[in-house]
Amino acid sequence: MGSSSVPYIPRSTETVLDIASDVVNLLRSAGETVGIAESLTAGGVMAALTSVPGASAVFRGGIVSYATPLKQLLLYVDAELIAREGVIHADVAVQMAEGARRATTFDSTPTTWGIGTTGVAGPAAQDGKPAGTVFIGVVSPEGSQSWGPFNFPGTREQIREATVAEALSRLRDALSARSGCYTAKATDLAPELGRGYMSGEGDP
Repeated sequence: MGSSSVPYIPRSTETVLDIASDVVNLLRSAGETVGIAESLTAGGVMAALTSVPGASAVFRGGIVSYATPLKQLLLYVDAELIAREGVIHADVAVQMAEGARRATTFDSTPTTWGIGTTGVAGPAAQDGKPAGTVFIGVVSPEGSQSWGPFNFPGTREQIREATVAEALSRLRDALSARSGCYTAKATDLAPELGRGYMSGEGDP
């Protein structure tokens, strides 16, 4: 699965709560659920989603796999992939998202969607990747998509906040495309972002 560098341009003036509310509403309307696996965001995506009233109907849970071994032990990210590419990689984000779906499935009812975030919040580089390098993965029963590397600017906290917003926005875009609903996308706000932006398998 290839990927290309993604320039960062803020989507709009909407807040993370606005985006999370859209995600919860879209999931509820579709009768679907989501599980989340996070690394650099350390639970930020989960916190944003559960700040929305009614989130319990769609959010099943998640895993914060901050330490690399937990990505293998809890999310079943391929050890050879990590040895070859490090943990800051598009395929790692997708495998984390797949692991989140698996880990939050219960009562013979699969979790519909999974999100995975991996990257470098800084200030130091990791695996040869500078601070601000981020990959996001989203999976569903129909397939998987990954985005990145993003090169988010700013402080450690700003990089984490940007990742949370982008991860939820990517899930919202996928949900909207599936349901036929319209929401603002990066390509609407900055057309140049539409080139070389997405890589993946399938179309969630």
